[in-house]
Amino acid sequence: MPCAFLLLGAAPAPDLSSADYASDARSLARLIADNYAYLDDLPGGAVPSSPQLTAERDAVHDHDSLLHYAEDMIAALADHHALTGSSFKDDWGIVPSYADIWIVKSGDAYVVDAVKDGSIAAKAGVRVGERLVKADGQPIDAAVAVFWSRMGLQPVGERAPFAARVIATGRRDRPRVLTFAGPQGERTLTLDSLYKDQPDRPALTVTTAKGVTTIRFNNSIGDLGTIKAFDAVMASVPAKAPVVIDVSDVPSGGTTAIARAVMGWFVTRPMPYQMHQLPSEERETGIRRQWVEYVLPRVGKYHPGPVSVRAGRWTGSMGEGLAVGFLAIGKPVCGGRMAGLKGAVYDFDLPKTGLRVKFPAERIYTVAGAPREKVVLPRCG
Repeated sequence: MPCAFLLLGAAPAPDLSSADYASDARSLARLIADNYAYLDDLPGGAVPSSPQLTAERDAVHDHDSLLHYAEDMIAALADHHALTGSSFKDDWGIVPSYADIWIVKSGDAYVVDAVKDGSIAAKAGVRVGERLVKADGQPIDAAVAVFWSRMGLQPVGERAPFAARVIATGRRDRPRVLTFAGPQGERTLTLDSLYKDQPDRPALTVTTAKGVTTIRFNNSIGDLGTIKAFDAVMASVPAKAPVVIDVSDVPSGGTTAIARAVMGWFVTRPMPYQMHQLPSEERETGIRRQWVEYVLPRVGKYHPGPVSVRAGRWTGSMGEGLAVGFLAIGKPVCGGRMAGLKGAVYDFDLPKTGLRVKFPAERIYTVAGAPREKVVLPRCG
């Protein structure tokens, strides 16, 4: 059994019994059914189940077996915004946080829709429009089928491109061997794991050219210290100078506090920027709950000059919230398709063991009522 390392949460308590682990395994499907915001999007509108998943649940007796089962139940949602709070060193990489190739399904083909700028894949020459045809020497259709058959599930609907993106991201502890096909024929590339040698970067990269200040967020909208850094930059920008907010590299999302702090520099009155819906309350009470979130002006912090926003495939979660928020307050935003991460994620700790699972419990919409994950922006010129 591989060793586990924790992304979030504490190590398992030493006094837990096998019955405690088994109890938490049995509670997981109900937890998802009660709280997952996108249950209606799943095949049959229900938490995925199969004889294999049932057998795996019934075999849970310790921390590792519970974590394996929880990982499979979360993966079964085919939702890149759902994950476990701890993981194994040989798990698949997290998409989009550690992805550098974005795969979509077009007919029967798995096509490269985007390659992350400056990434391992980009430096190796992976190109948009190529087809992913093999992974570790196995035809990609077969690799996708194996990904799901282990859980007793079929690669239907969103499951197929979901699995292909995960496979293209690779395992955390080893290189990826991917074969692509294009006009020049097939070529096989060995690409390092994206978990290797991740460099430290500042929260923001600021450049100025021809009087335009571009503020690029380096996957930093989950760090509250970014607010102070952004405020310092904005305080130095001339009052009427154009500003570009670049959120094209925020795959891990972030917090609404940072989004509101950023947008607050560009409003003079309270303005709505996104809408929330809590399906769990409707399931429990029969009464729908929906509310609109506002961005408010910040005292002593206002920029009267023009602002625009650049996004892209690696704009995830709260980055997508920033993009639709700026649209809502009337600012130009470009970038085509974003990561399409669903809703707002809540943390849920299983009652006996405290093992954490994380998945969308709120649906998020634009103020006009469009699902945030389906927003397609104009392409940047």
